[in-house]
Amino acid sequence: MANEGSKLPPRETMDFDVVIVGGGPAGLSAAICLKQIAPDLSVAVIEKGSEIGAHILSGAVIDPRALDLLLPDWRKDKARPLTTQVTDDNFYFLGHAGAVRLPNFALPKLMSNQGAFIGSLGNVARYLGARAEALGVDIFPGFAGAEVLYGNAGEVIGVATGDMGIARDGRRKKSFSRGIELRAKYTLIAEGARGSLAKELIARYDLSKDREPQKYGIGLKELWRVAPAKHHPGLVQHTFGWPLDSGTGGGSFLYHFEDRLVAVGFVVHLNYENPTLSPFDEFQRFKTHLMVAPTLEGGTRLSYGARAITEGGWQSVPKLAFPGGALIGCAAGLVNVPRIKGSHNAIFSGMLAAEHIVAALKAGRARDELSSYEESWRSSEIGRDLYKVRNVKPLWSKLGTYVGIALGGLDMWANETIGHSLFGTLRHGGPDYASLKPLWKVKPIEYPKPDGKLTFDRLSSVFISNTNHEEDQPVHLHLKDPSIPIEKNLPEYGEPARLYCPAAVYEVVYGDDATKTDPRFVINAQNCVHCKTCDIKDPAQNIDWVPPEGGGGPNYPNM
Repeated sequence: MANEGSKLPPRETMDFDVVIVGGGPAGLSAAICLKQIAPDLSVAVIEKGSEIGAHILSGAVIDPRALDLLLPDWRKDKARPLTTQVTDDNFYFLGHAGAVRLPNFALPKLMSNQGAFIGSLGNVARYLGARAEALGVDIFPGFAGAEVLYGNAGEVIGVATGDMGIARDGRRKKSFSRGIELRAKYTLIAEGARGSLAKELIARYDLSKDREPQKYGIGLKELWRVAPAKHHPGLVQHTFGWPLDSGTGGGSFLYHFEDRLVAVGFVVHLNYENPTLSPFDEFQRFKTHLMVAPTLEGGTRLSYGARAITEGGWQSVPKLAFPGGALIGCAAGLVNVPRIKGSHNAIFSGMLAAEHIVAALKAGRARDELSSYEESWRSSEIGRDLYKVRNVKPLWSKLGTYVGIALGGLDMWANETIGHSLFGTLRHGGPDYASLKPLWKVKPIEYPKPDGKLTFDRLSSVFISNTNHEEDQPVHLHLKDPSIPIEKNLPEYGEPARLYCPAAVYEVVYGDDATKTDPRFVINAQNCVHCKTCDIKDPAQNIDWVPPEGGGGPNYPNM
């Protein structure tokens, strides 16, 4: 092994017109659109997953409008990734022992899923990746964007991928290889929700100035293959209510699509107050409801995953342009929360950014601020989509599930029919990490043990997410102050990282279990499914998620 203190070898440098960080729908759509408009541009996409689609997780019921605009021929393509259209669209309020269906005529029209497709967003990304490569886009999976490169004037000039082959103790192994600098005239950040580079850029350029704090949820999902008699291709079922109490936001989905597959998922808003709440265990409990269990009983659980979701919407979208590049997709926070949809806006944003980049390059510009992109999004399809639902999240957060959802629905109707809101534009309030109450102010939640048939534990779930990390590498979950988990978070909140993490990454281990003495905080980084919840919800903002070695993490099939 090389000496840790020896001088690092220089990085190899590659030059492109545009570099895109993130191989999801936003990044790949931007790449495709760039090559459609200006075929001679050199465009590179780097993706931290082992392959395109490996880290993509979504419900997903997909609004096809943006895909139709990007690739008008996709529906006729034999390799198309979406084949099941929505045929039955149901909304329910759940109680502990029953359910009430909300009539579709009472729901705002924008909540309708008619014309949408059910499928795997990971497979959509794989399809977009193949189309991008056919146009000449250079795609580099297994390379994490680890560092933003800045020019002399403070502008972004590209990114560097992470070094490979570094041991857990920081030494360079025989397999060590230096990261690569990818320099560009413009750099697009498409990392998804709470990306590490986006977080850095938002702070450096104060992109959230005069915006509301970004809000988040955690989405958990399992993919099941069910018995033929229980499978209804095209059925979409959304619920809210049980098992969450009225003060905790969230909801569920159940989607039937091809090959006897059913996607079952659960979302918990991360502004919840009870530190003993476990989103993972609420999800498991949800599956025991009489509206859900009969569909899954006798079936086979195929995969599991979790991912943070941006929920702030219109009020929380940061300034999207910075010197040398822009934010697109979920890195920009473009999810429509009540519709539980973001992929259409991700594609729209990639296309919109591409159009403004091409115009800038044709004008002889480079590495300046794409102010026209920032100025245009609110009047685009994206802005029109988010503006109509801007008050749903703050009403839900402030007034609880019953009153908040009712008034949110009324507000959406008003926006649709008269073009105005009854409430103006409401504020979200504080960030999600500040919402937890101390242990002594809440009633502890107790969860039943999993049965291994319908409900499961975290470790068996992580196993079927195909999560893998090179074990001998630096821990990618950094504690700013290692004393805080035990000295502050444990006595005040019971160390909530043990519960909000859906992958058993964080543990409190005692020297003596019987007396609960000599506690230690343990980070099992190899379990991480890259959901970023810890980076968002830690009450001390003490955990900093950074990319591990490229290619690590989950490998989601059909998710």
